[in-house]
Amino acid sequence: MTIYRPKGRNTGATMLVLPGGGFHAVAMDLEGTEVCDWAVRQGMTCAVLKYRTPQVWPQRNGRQQRPEVLLGLEDAQRAMALLRQRAPDYGIDPQKIGVIGFSAGAYLVANMSNTDERTYALTDAADQQSSRPDFAIVAYTARMLDNSEGRNNLQLQPWVKISETAPPTLVIHAMDDSVDDIRQPMAYALALNDAGVPVDMRIYARGGHAFGLRPTSDPVTTDWPVQVRSWLRSIGML
Repeated sequence: MTIYRPKGRNTGATMLVLPGGGFHAVAMDLEGTEVCDWAVRQGMTCAVLKYRTPQVWPQRNGRQQRPEVLLGLEDAQRAMALLRQRAPDYGIDPQKIGVIGFSAGAYLVANMSNTDERTYALTDAADQQSSRPDFAIVAYTARMLDNSEGRNNLQLQPWVKISETAPPTLVIHAMDDSVDDIRQPMAYALALNDAGVPVDMRIYARGGHAFGLRPTSDPVTTDWPVQVRSWLRSIGML
């Protein structure tokens, strides 16, 4: 975990960044350090996490299954706990620590949002802190939708758990994403809404997958950071 501190104004808010990479690698620049560069300009402390990869998802009867122990989730939960424990040292508000994830990292965000349980042995005082984020941003997620029931089905995979105590969530996705279908975040957002969790969605016609923060001809690359800043203000984090 690498910490980036704001220069000048410090809002006390913190963003933990979980890059994507399909659980094969971690895209540390496009969906990591470059996001932190943006976050610190907003007056936020930012932490980018290089979680453990690769981790193969097993196959059962020809269908992908979630690993019983998700290494990236363990790392993300530990990182969140450490940020809360060290809040006085970092000059951050322990009740304003959220998380943003991209693709595989977004799947980890969903897991963090809906559980406090750890699959690793608790080792010190940091692990007594909650690992649930105070806000969650999910960008082009996958591994959520059970598409075995047909194209228009919005049923979640059996391993996706939803909690009514999940934090306010912002979903960002492009309709033309050929890697992770738009139905993936739609199913998750609807399930959160059914549980009474506040959910906002920002859906773009074009942008594909892994658009990150680097400007392209698609408006999403310059618009989504503006939308995130506005949303964070609306929920009292900035």
